Amino acid sequence: MEKIALPARDGRIDDHFGHCEYFGIFGIGADGEIISRERLDSPQSCGCKSGVAEQLKDRGVTLLIAGNMGTGALNRLSACGIEVIRGCSGQLEDVLKAYLSGSLKDSGETCSHHEDGHDCQASYTIAVPSQQG
Repeated sequence: MEKIALPARDGRIDDHFGHCEYFGIFGIGADGEIISRERLDSPQSCGCKSGVAEQLKDRGVTLLIAGNMGTGALNRLSACGIEVIRGCSGQLEDVLKAYLSGSLKDSGETCSHHEDGHDCQASYTIAVPSQQG
């Protein structure tokens, strides 16, 4: 089983890994179906200094799908053997399904601003058709 983590706030990908409310961790079966879901509350510090990369590794996470993050967090996750796809936004399960369908690519962009109030913009958005009845 593959485990994938997504940093979240209010059920959506958080724009910045180090500021997320929690991590949605999804277990993916051999057939590409979601077979488990869990939540890991985020430590209250910067992602690269919090130890969360090690916590994710200990839970078996091998991939993190994120909005954006700084170089320190990217390096820390990589050192823990966790691949990262940046530049995503949208509802967690919609983004996860886009990954499973093969339509997500890493943006290659890294956030370089760590002052209060900065805004990391995701460059990949999952558009979900509205349900009209």
